[in-house]
Amino acid sequence: MPRLLHYSDIENVFDDTERAGRLAGCVSALAGDDSLVVGTGDNTAPGVLSLVERGGQALDFYDAVDADLETFGNHDFDYGASRTRELVAASRPTWVTSNVRGEGGVRFAAAEGTVPRTTRGVDGLTLGFFGVTDPATGSINPEAVDLDFSDPYEAAADAAAALRDDGADLVVALSHLGSGDDELVARCDVDLVLGGHVHAERDDVVDGVPIVRPGANGHVVWEVRVAADRIETVRHRTAEYRPDEGLVAALEGRVDAAGLDEVLCRIDRPMDRAEETVAAGECRVGNAIADAYRWATGADVGLQNSGGIRSGPPIGPDVTHADLVSLVPFEEHLVVAEVTGTELLAAFGAARGAEMGFGEPDWWHAHVSGARIVWDDDRDEVVEAFVDGEPIDPEARYTVATSDYLLHSTQEFPAITQAHRVGEFEIQHDALARYAREVGFDAAVEGRIERRSATRADD
Repeated sequence: MPRLLHYSDIENVFDDTERAGRLAGCVSALAGDDSLVVGTGDNTAPGVLSLVERGGQALDFYDAVDADLETFGNHDFDYGASRTRELVAASRPTWVTSNVRGEGGVRFAAAEGTVPRTTRGVDGLTLGFFGVTDPATGSINPEAVDLDFSDPYEAAADAAAALRDDGADLVVALSHLGSGDDELVARCDVDLVLGGHVHAERDDVVDGVPIVRPGANGHVVWEVRVAADRIETVRHRTAEYRPDEGLVAALEGRVDAAGLDEVLCRIDRPMDRAEETVAAGECRVGNAIADAYRWATGADVGLQNSGGIRSGPPIGPDVTHADLVSLVPFEEHLVVAEVTGTELLAAFGAARGAEMGFGEPDWWHAHVSGARIVWDDDRDEVVEAFVDGEPIDPEARYTVATSDYLLHSTQEFPAITQAHRVGEFEIQHDALARYAREVGFDAAVEGRIERRSATRADD
């Protein structure tokens, strides 16, 4: 029975070399002549080591697991299209993309070896694969604005039909669409979806089609056993496997060369930055980042999106430069936007973005400094909002310090745009480092976000 070993969104796993080693050890332990090793995007970036190596650390991983197939996630363009092409050319897996195009409408990185679809014969079955990427990538990654991300469902339908014509017994979608996977199943003739983009795990069947997603940061590998008449899924926790010592050594050599171990300050209690903490509402690390932004710029409000805070081990008690880079490992500037009170209220109104394609419906997306938001969960809206202790005046003007990404994105806080830009400062993590050196890097949960619910009160 053919088996697919599926990982996705491993992102900053490389900053924990032992965990990266266990991920590779898990894949290698499961691999055999009847298996293919498959990734579904965001496996080259972001992360501290990724930032230093510009995605090159993933080459060590691909070699260690003998990767077969990969597709593009939005973060695989973090260092620009030219660097992505270099990584495609240098990496072991075949990159499969059906809806990413470069100049002149030509398939992206075709000269470097990408293919629109491919088949693999495994253990008596012919498996067909195509890859699709979130079409919003150009709006959520400033480094991808010059690329074209066509309709993934039309591309998928065409690829699936071509694979059937090519003799595929089963068609497998390598998807970085996140919540779009259900629509992919509804509109395309596929037998299996290996998903990514959303960082929550998934093991589901929709209209008879299995959809699996491993979550983020290399904690889980899915083993998908494929037969002509059935598909079985087995979840493997990578922490239970012995690390690949060769990969650990290769990554540690890159870490040592990075020189980011300077201790900037010390805090009494480490700060949790797990995704379930950061996406649940106000938290210490979100407050500290927003405080640093406001301090570095003198803005009225600091604003950090939850998705921009990368998960990992707790921060502290020693806070190093590497720690702060790992929180926001992007080469993006801290910027200041000037908005009206009405626009600021609209931005706060997007603090729980249930319609975003890369998060869960109940995720909280805003961390603030200099402001207070009262949110009604039952009505799903802001009912009160304050800046510097005063109710927001719709006619007044306010300055907001945030990442350049949020001015560029149309998916998060769309009320704040490039048209509102009035200032640009250092790279985000450099601002955090300066704040840590001069002020410290700590914060308390102090009621900046208040979530009310009559339902909870009745309980």
